[in-house]
Amino acid sequence: MENIKLPGARLKGEMSVEEAIQRRRSRRDFAGAPLTMEQLGQVLWCAQGVTERGGSKRAAPSAGATYPMVLFAAVGEQTVAGLGAGVYQYLPAGHALKKVLEGDIRGRIASAAYRQHFLAEAPLDILMAADHSRTSSRYRGRAPRYVAMEAGHIGQNIYLQAEALGLGTVAVGAFDDGAMAEVFGLPRELEPLYLMPVGHVR
Repeated sequence: MENIKLPGARLKGEMSVEEAIQRRRSRRDFAGAPLTMEQLGQVLWCAQGVTERGGSKRAAPSAGATYPMVLFAAVGEQTVAGLGAGVYQYLPAGHALKKVLEGDIRGRIASAAYRQHFLAEAPLDILMAADHSRTSSRYRGRAPRYVAMEAGHIGQNIYLQAEALGLGTVAVGAFDDGAMAEVFGLPRELEPLYLMPVGHVR
């Protein structure tokens, strides 16, 4: 299956970073309206997109540019217009998606997150999963804290971009790690760290 190219990221928006910071809130009450591919692409780009032409630097800082985080987007049928239900891995270098699972797993995500039902209602659930070896090979015992810091950087980027797009999100860390890894079909080297549902606020 061919990768799905996302629309190019916009580098100027209608809301200043200061206003986005002032408005930022955790939002859990999502409306049923679908997202657009442009909105999906913009949120993923601000999380892990490449920000220099011909280079590899990304939107969120990473210790030693080791980039341990892999992002997955879980969507329902047409909860993102033009995209089928399934799980998609974000590919930063090409600003594209690779489908890794068929079907709508948002209900299973909510179950693995101790029945936080808003995860099943949001049109998009983003999972950050970490390959710790990418960072520990360079930083050894300090790597776990650096990876956790990076998840926080990415999460704040998603928060602010969601606000700027008129969308809502919330950072979710309460879930059963093993169950969530199974739901997403993660390979053994990836540890689920953080979930962020994204959608229109009811």
